[in-house]
Amino acid sequence: MIKKIYEYLSNFLHKLYSDKPTNKIENKVIHTILKNELKAALKDNEEEILFGCGCFWGAEKGFWRLPGVVSTAVGYAGGQVNDPSYREVCTGNTGHTEVVRVVWNKEIIDQSDLLKLFWECHDPTQGNRQGNDSGSQYRSAIYTTNNKQFDNAIESKKSYQEELNNNGFGEITTEIEKNIKFYFAEEYHQQYLTKPGSRPYCSAMPTKVEFKDYKGSNFKLNENIWTYYNWDITHCILRGDNTPIRAN
Repeated sequence: MIKKIYEYLSNFLHKLYSDKPTNKIENKVIHTILKNELKAALKDNEEEILFGCGCFWGAEKGFWRLPGVVSTAVGYAGGQVNDPSYREVCTGNTGHTEVVRVVWNKEIIDQSDLLKLFWECHDPTQGNRQGNDSGSQYRSAIYTTNNKQFDNAIESKKSYQEELNNNGFGEITTEIEKNIKFYFAEEYHQQYLTKPGSRPYCSAMPTKVEFKDYKGSNFKLNENIWTYYNWDITHCILRGDNTPIRAN
């Protein structure tokens, strides 16, 4: 019964938002929480990366809360159609996955910390699905923007696969590529969970398997940061306070 309710809610939300206007971001848009422009040029101490881990609403909130994250935005990547709309992506015909673009300050947080949140916040073994959301647009993915990021992602996958194997999970299906084009999603999707009347929906299903370490890792965040994330909740794991977590 509970599964059917989740499936009904998922289908309802997709139908509701696929009927929204398809206007893309053209003007200056400020991040609701972090107060930075979504399309601002990167500074010398900043990098960007794309993460796909199910519905991008909840995933984005998980990343904007981390200390050192400068900006987040949701969008589409990994497909064959230029500048697709949400309605088009939802058909599964464009080949895109829903992703979160994360920009971070390298002096405060490392890619290692971002990878820890990525691997732990969802189940990367589910293929074209995450929880009750089914379709290629919900596949797990990491799209890097330079060779070092790519190498780190590969090494982290190897490490987490060992941990998953030890806990009875199957093979990781996460797609890892570099230099993949990112398209900003419509403005009403940006920081969706902060909007009045938003539905606190998240399909991610964490495995509860801890991501520990990998060759080349350089964790910078205090371990106490991770106490703000509760992986024991099967769904909607990223609900809670919208404000960023303060570094200790």
